[in-house]
Amino acid sequence: MLTYVFENNGVPMYEQLYEFLKDDITKGILKTDEKLPSKRAFARNNGISTITVQNAYNQLQSEGYIYSLSKKGYYVANLCSLRKLSADTKLSLDIKLPPSEEECEINFSNNNIKPENFPFSVWSRLSREVMSQKSREVLIPSPTGGILELRESIAEHLKAFRGMLVDPNQIIVGAGTEYLYGLLIQLLGTKRNFCIENPGYKKLKSIYSQYGANCVLADIDRKGVTVQELNRVNAQIVHISPNHHFPTGITMPADRRYEILSWANETSDRYIIEDDYDSEFRLSGKIHPTLFSIDGCEKVIYMNTFSKTLTPTIRISYMVLPIDLANRFYLELSFYSCTVSNFEQYTLSLFINRGYFEKHINRMRLYYLRRRREVIELLYKSSLKDNMELIENESGLHFLMKLKTDIDDETIKRELLKRKIRISPLSDYYMTGTALHHHFVINYSSLDIKKLDMVFDTLNRVIKSK
Repeated sequence: MLTYVFENNGVPMYEQLYEFLKDDITKGILKTDEKLPSKRAFARNNGISTITVQNAYNQLQSEGYIYSLSKKGYYVANLCSLRKLSADTKLSLDIKLPPSEEECEINFSNNNIKPENFPFSVWSRLSREVMSQKSREVLIPSPTGGILELRESIAEHLKAFRGMLVDPNQIIVGAGTEYLYGLLIQLLGTKRNFCIENPGYKKLKSIYSQYGANCVLADIDRKGVTVQELNRVNAQIVHISPNHHFPTGITMPADRRYEILSWANETSDRYIIEDDYDSEFRLSGKIHPTLFSIDGCEKVIYMNTFSKTLTPTIRISYMVLPIDLANRFYLELSFYSCTVSNFEQYTLSLFINRGYFEKHINRMRLYYLRRRREVIELLYKSSLKDNMELIENESGLHFLMKLKTDIDDETIKRELLKRKIRISPLSDYYMTGTALHHHFVINYSSLDIKKLDMVFDTLNRVIKSK
C-alpha cells in the first residue's frame, strides 16, 4: 500500500497527494497500467479523507497521468516517453560568465543613459493626461503602423529636424528596430542579398540570417561602404549608417552618398536601409542631410529609434518606407498588430508635439558635449596619455582610442575584465577579413567620471605589463 508523509504547510492535502503520485508516476516507481489503491483503502492507510483521494485522482486523470475503468478503479497511464524526456533533459548552470554590467566598475561598451537624465516629471504628467483624456482611445487596438497622432508627430519632427517630407502613412512604428528589420525582410523577400558593413553591428547579421535572408559583408574605407564592394558581394539591399557609422564613427561624405544612391537606382530590386544611428547627437557643425531627403527615386528606407534620445526601455522605433513599399506593406503585412502600446504612443506624441522632445535633445546634446570633453581632458591628463591616440569626429556617443602596444586586443580585454572594466576592441566588430587592431570603442554617455583616473591608470599598467 502506498504511504506518504503529509505536512501542515498550508498546501491542501489533495495537492500534496497529487504531487506525491505524479512524482512516482513520472519517475517510473508506479508502472504503466498498475492499479492504484481504492479510495477508501488509500484514505484509511494515510489517515486522510476519501474526498482528498478523489480530488487528487481527478486532477491526475484530467492531466493524463492516470485513467479509470468502470467499476474497476484507477490505473497508471503510459508515460514512457515523458519519463525518458525527463531523465535525459538537464539544465546546466555551471557556466562561468564574465562580470555583468552591474558588477563592472566601468563599462566602456555601454551607451545607456543615466536615470537622472530622463525627463520623469514631464513624462509622468503627460502619462496622467493620456490616462484621463484618452481613456477610451488607449483601449482601442492600434492600426498596424501605429496610431495616427504619433505618426503625424514623427513626420513633423522629421520635417523640422532632418528636412524630410514624408506622409504619416509611410511611417511604421514598432517595438524596437530589430522587430522592424523582421518586417522589412518579409516585405523585401529572403531571396535578395542583404548587405551589412564590415566592421559593423554584428547583431544585424544574426537577425537577417535568423529570418532566412542571405547576409553578405562589404568592407568599408575611410568614407564608408563603396560601390565596388557592393558589386563584389552582389548586394541588393544594403544596410548602412551614413551619418555616424558604428563602431568607426565615419560620416559618409556627399560624393559617396550620391554614388550609393546611383548604385541603388541601377536596378529595380535594390534598396538602401538608412539607419540614422546617433544623428541627434552631432556635437559640432551642421548635421548632414539624410539619404532619404536627397533620394529622388524612392530607393531609401529610413530607420530611427527613440532608444538613444530617451531610453532603450521605451522600445519605440520607426521606419519610413518609400511610397511603393508602404503600399505593399499595407497590402501584404497589415494583418500584423502594432507592437507598441497605445498608452506609450499617445504619451510620446504629446511629448513631441509640445516641444519637450526638442528641448530634451538640446539639453542632452549640451550634456554629452560636456561629458565628452571631460573624458578627453582626463585622458590627456592621465598616465595613459603618451600611450594612446584619440580618433574622433565630434559626433555621437562614442569615439575610438588607439593604444600604442604590442599586446593583442583579447588579452587587454580579458585583463581589464578581471579588474571589472569592460571595453570592446574595434576588432570585435569585424566579421571577416583582416581587422584593425589596438583600437578600442569608448562609449562615454553613462561613465562615472570620478572613477576614470583610476581606470586610465589601470589600463596603462595593463598595456605596459608585458
